[in-house]
Amino acid sequence: MKIKPQGFVAMKGAKPIPMLTAYTCPIARSIEEAKIPVILVGDTVGMVEMGFDSTRDVTIEHMEYHIGAVRRGAKNTHIIGDLPYGTDIDPVTALTNARRLIQAGADSVKLEGPNIQVIQHLVNHNISVVGHTGLLPQTAKNFKQVGQSSEEAKRIINEAQVIQDAGAFMVVLEHIPYSLAGEITEALSIPTIGIGAGPDCDGQVLVINDALGLGDYWPPFSKQYAYVSKTVLKVAKEFSDEVESMKFPSNIIQFTGTTRSYQAAVPEQFPLSPFVQKHPQKSPSKICSVSRALANMNRRSAFR
Repeated sequence: MKIKPQGFVAMKGAKPIPMLTAYTCPIARSIEEAKIPVILVGDTVGMVEMGFDSTRDVTIEHMEYHIGAVRRGAKNTHIIGDLPYGTDIDPVTALTNARRLIQAGADSVKLEGPNIQVIQHLVNHNISVVGHTGLLPQTAKNFKQVGQSSEEAKRIINEAQVIQDAGAFMVVLEHIPYSLAGEITEALSIPTIGIGAGPDCDGQVLVINDALGLGDYWPPFSKQYAYVSKTVLKVAKEFSDEVESMKFPSNIIQFTGTTRSYQAAVPEQFPLSPFVQKHPQKSPSKICSVSRALANMNRRSAFR
C-alpha cells in the first residue's frame, strides 16, 4: 500500500525509512517488489544515466519521462520527483513545474535549499514537498562535505528548520557531518533522510546505480551491493564471442523465463530436421539455413 506524507511523518523515530532512486520501469518494479516504501526519481539521472557532467543539464521534460517510466513500474510506491535546476525560481514557476511532475506520476516533489516562499506556495496548492539541505548538487561548486565549520553548521540547522516550518513533510540531509545530522534529526518533527549523513537520520537514500555498482565512480559514502558494470561487460564479451564464433543464435534452447526448449514445447508441430538434431551447435548458415530459419520463425509465431 502506498504511504502518504503523513505516514512517513508517523514513521519518524519509530521505523527507519529506506529510499532508493530509480529512473526506469524494470528497476522501479524490482524496488517495489522489495517493499522499499519510497522511490526518488532524482535529477541525478542526468549524471548516472544520461552522461551529463552536472545535474544542471536536466530538464523538466527529462524528469517527466523518467517519472512516468518509474510510475509504470511501481504503481503502489510513493514517488518523489526532483524539480530540476531553474524550474523553481519563483512560486508560480515552481507550481507549474511541480504540477507537471505530479501529472507524470509523482506523489510529491523535492527541491533544494530553504526556498520558503516556493515551499509554502506548493503546499498551499496541495503539492507535498520534500526539502533538501546540506550539500546542494544543483548549485555546489564541488561535492566536498559541507557543515564542518560552526558557521556552516548553524546555517544548515537553520535551513532544515525553515524547510520544516514552510510545510515540507521530509528533508534530505546530504554529505554533512554525522553529529550535525543527528542534531538536526533530533530537533525536527519531520523525518530526515540521510545520504552521506550518518546513521542517526530517520532514513537513508542511495542512488540505485551506486548500490548496484553500475558506473565507474561511486561516492565514498555509498555502498556497492553488487558490481553490475562487471556483469554487463562479461555478458557483452560473451555475446560478442558467440556471434563471432557463430554459436549464437544456434545455441538458444530456452524460452526467456522458462525451462522449456522450443523443441520440447512443440515436438510434433515443428520438428527439427535430423541433421539439426544431430548437430545442434552448427551454424544455420552452414546447415540448411533456409529450412532452419523457417522452422524457427514458425516456432516463434506459435508463442506470440
